[in-house]
Amino acid sequence: MTNQEYFKGKVAIVTGASSGIGLATARRLAMCGARVVMAARSIDRLQELEQELSGITEVLAVKTDVSKEEDCRNLIERTVERFGQIDILINNAGISMRALFKDMSLDVMRQLMDVNFYGTVYCTKFALPYILEKKGSIVGVISTAGYKGLPARTGYSASKFAINGFLDTLRCEHLYDGLHVMIFAPGFTSSEIRKKALSADGSQQGETPRNEDGMMSADKVACIMLRCIRKRKWRKTLTLTGKTLLVLTRLIPKLTDYMEYAFMAREPESPLNRHGDRPSNVR
Repeated sequence: MTNQEYFKGKVAIVTGASSGIGLATARRLAMCGARVVMAARSIDRLQELEQELSGITEVLAVKTDVSKEEDCRNLIERTVERFGQIDILINNAGISMRALFKDMSLDVMRQLMDVNFYGTVYCTKFALPYILEKKGSIVGVISTAGYKGLPARTGYSASKFAINGFLDTLRCEHLYDGLHVMIFAPGFTSSEIRKKALSADGSQQGETPRNEDGMMSADKVACIMLRCIRKRKWRKTLTLTGKTLLVLTRLIPKLTDYMEYAFMAREPESPLNRHGDRPSNVR
C-alpha cells in the first residue's frame, strides 16, 4: 500500500503546522489526499498554508496555543464539527532552549513543559476517544534529547523525556484496542526551532548557533514520518548521529557524557564555555 492509498480521506491534525516539520508534514499529508487540520499560534501563516493546500484537499486552520488546555479542546471540537472523525494526531508543536540550568529562569522550564509536554497531553486527551474509534495513530515528535539529556538543554530534554514516557505508557495501556502510538525522534533538522529557542531569561536567541546546511530537511523528515505512520511503527530515530548516541549511551555511558559535552561545547557562543564549567579534558 502506498502513502496515497493509506492516507486518502483520513483526517489528520498537525500541531505546530506553521513552520518546519509541522508545515512540511501538513503539505505531505495534503498531497496524499488526507484532510488536514493545521494548528499553530500564527494564524497568518496558517491561513497562507490553508490557501495553498485548499486546492489539493480539504483543510482547516485553527489558531491554537497548545500550552492552553481550552485551545486544545477547541482544536479537537472544531475538527470533529468539520469532519466528524479524527484518524491521526501529530503532536509536533514545540520550542527549544539553550542555557545552563543554574542560570536559567524557572519560567523557561515551565514554558518548555507547558508547550512541549502539556501540549501533547492536552491534545491527546481530547482527541483520544475519536482516534480509538478509528483505531488510528497518535504521534509524538521528540528528539534524541528525549533519550539522552543534552547539556544546556535541561528544559528541552526534560520535556522530551516526559513525552517519551507519557506516550510509551499510553501505548501499553491500549495494546488491545488497536491504537497506534509512535514516538518519533528526528534529530537535528533544518527548521526555525533554534532561532526561536529560549535563552536563560526567556528571550529568543535569534540566529541559530549551528550550520544547518548539512542537516536533514523538514520535508525529508515528513516523508519518513508518514511512511512510519503507514507501517504503524512504535519508534523511529533519525540521523546517524542520533542513532550512534543511543548506542554509545548504552555501551559506554560515562564516556558518552564527555563526548556529548565536547560536541555541544563546540557550538558558537555555547553556554558551556562561559562560566568556567569546561572540564580540563575537553578541547
